[in-house]
Amino acid sequence: MDFIEKLGDTLAAKGKEASEKAKELAEIANLKSQINACEEVIRKNYLEIGKIYFDQYGDMPEAPFEKQCRAIQNAKRGVEEFEEKIRQIKGL
Repeated sequence: MDFIEKLGDTLAAKGKEASEKAKELAEIANLKSQINACEEVIRKNYLEIGKIYFDQYGDMPEAPFEKQCRAIQNAKRGVEEFEEKIRQIKGL
């Protein structure tokens, strides 16, 4: 009987440990999900700030933003050129 009681106690203890570990993992997963949501808000707002800046000052950016504004302008011209080529291919 003593062996079976010890085995039962050990199994109960291991079950409790596993349950606590599962709760910890679930809480960590929940917190990581909340972190991701916060980071997404940050990312979206950074992008919006950049878009607003470019729309207002893209033609005459301040020194730290010249390279990025020029790259955006070049990429926009590229898009226009490719869209024109597509229209030509379609015969429009």
